[in-house]
Order: sequence, then structure tokens, then C-alpha cells
Amino acid sequence: MLTHIVCWKYKPETGEVAREEHITKLRTLKDVIPEIISISVGKDILGIERSFDTGLVATFADAAGLAAYTDHPQHQEVAAMGKVIAERVVSVDFVE
Repeated sequence: MLTHIVCWKYKPETGEVAREEHITKLRTLKDVIPEIISISVGKDILGIERSFDTGLVATFADAAGLAAYTDHPQHQEVAAMGKVIAERVVSVDFVE
């Protein structure tokens, strides 16, 4: 099992509509990318200095599944959006 975690810190000028659209697009990836075993996306609830605004946790059977996800056009679209609206993005991928 491979776990993929991504967190976005949005730019101050990124409004609530764009934030919600980003989250919605991330959540719909499960419907179009069969390699995703599970996906959870949500907003930060603490709002402390070290917090990021949105987080994603997705699981895949293996590295090939993650690669298929990464290359999928729907993922490419939402990843491009994240790059535009975020000032910082961090990620970690690990095998359990």
C-alpha cells in the first residue's frame, strides 16, 4: 500500500470560491482515476501558524498506481490549479 499526502498553503488573495473549487476537483478524482483506492480531502480546522489550508491523503496499491494518477489528465488539471492558487505545496509518499 502506498500513501500519498499533499498539503496546500493558499496565497492570501485566493478567495473562498477558488478554495472550494480546488477541494471539489480533488475529491472528484476518485470518480475518474481507477488506481485510487481511497482519497480524503479537507480544510484545516486549527488555523495555527504551521497549518496548511487544505490536505489530501490518497492510497494506491503501488508506485505504478501513483504514477497513473500523477499522469492522468484530470489530476494534471487540478495540480495546475493548485500551483496557481497556492504559495506553497508539500507532499510525502510512503509505503506501509
